[in-house]
Amino acid sequence: MTRTDTTTGAPVGAAAAAQAVAAAGVDAYPRIVATLIRLTGDWALAEDCAQEALAVALERWPDDGVPANPGGWLLTVARNRAIDVLRRAAVERRKLHELAVLAPDDAWPETPAGEDVVDDRLRLIFTCCHPALAIEARVALTLRTVCGVPTADIARLLLVSESTMTRRLTRARTRITQAGIPYRVPSGPALAERLPGVLAVLYLLFTRGYSVDGEPAFADEAVRLARLLDRLMPEQSEVAALLALVLFQHSRRDARRDADGNLLSLERQDRRRWDRAAVADGLSALARVRHHGPYAWQARIAACHATAESVEATDWPAIARAYDALLGLRSSPVVALNRAVAHGYAYGPEAGLVLLDAARAGGGLDGHPVAVAVQADLVARQGDRPRAAALFRAAAAAVDSAAERRALLDRAADLAR
Repeated sequence: MTRTDTTTGAPVGAAAAAQAVAAAGVDAYPRIVATLIRLTGDWALAEDCAQEALAVALERWPDDGVPANPGGWLLTVARNRAIDVLRRAAVERRKLHELAVLAPDDAWPETPAGEDVVDDRLRLIFTCCHPALAIEARVALTLRTVCGVPTADIARLLLVSESTMTRRLTRARTRITQAGIPYRVPSGPALAERLPGVLAVLYLLFTRGYSVDGEPAFADEAVRLARLLDRLMPEQSEVAALLALVLFQHSRRDARRDADGNLLSLERQDRRRWDRAAVADGLSALARVRHHGPYAWQARIAACHATAESVEATDWPAIARAYDALLGLRSSPVVALNRAVAHGYAYGPEAGLVLLDAARAGGGLDGHPVAVAVQADLVARQGDRPRAAALFRAAAAAVDSAAERRALLDRAADLAR
């Protein structure tokens, strides 16, 4: 038995095993898929084998115990399954040989010589973001393959049926195969052409992990990949800016909840718990930014928060100016909403409410609970506590996240005292 197959030897029960499989799958599934795609060139086979490895784990781990290296165990099972499929299909010996020698004793294979800065998931992101694919297909394929988001969830996010999304994903994979899109990080003009899509994917991966009910492993992976991309393209300002942005935001991860697990707003967080090493790394990355793209402005905003000793000491006028510039580059209801918040702190709640009304005028924030919560905060700062409390309760009724709902109801309760 190889080291990757080693288990604890102690039964853990179905419920505990299912929890362990789910935890391991968050990190392992996309990495297994990326590795097997590189080795086989077959997207469907890679995903099928990764799914089967998770299913085998659900069967075996309750009795055998959780492996000492869950990710390596899953990769071994998926690899062996791929070998069986390729052998039965009589696929050429070269691919079979590549699979047979795939890291039998370690969690993941070594990166090919000469490509020390690149890993399989970064190659996969660039493949998913190829311009031969429609933008909707790029987003969907990245969410499914790189982030491991279930097809049904992607369908809901992109407002289509699950069957439609399944067909789109199938067509995207087929397009990659038929067009002969190489599984690698491109160079020269092709690298610059695909860079905006890759940056968007990395930030999407980060926000999926950093969201209130998100999986932290996604945020950790996004930070790791952002560092990797920055090593690959150190001269690209927007790459450095994205790295700075995620580092500043990720620095607050341990201070976002209290001892009972309740969500804490920025002003209630203990800033002594912020990761100052991450902040320092973010400032170092930001110092290399020479242009004024969307991620650069967002990173400058995040830097103002990350370096302030308190909400009151924050340079809100600088943040307001940055949002003014960002809105000119990336006009969206969410940016307009955040701009209203910044102006509300910089120039008073009345100024914020004026911009909030303007942001709502386009209809993009209709029914958006965050917009209602922003209005509640601005109204509270005007001094109308009863109305602000009612608005916080309305926002709480509209959110899906239980943690956000509790936080909003706590704000309402504070104002009602």
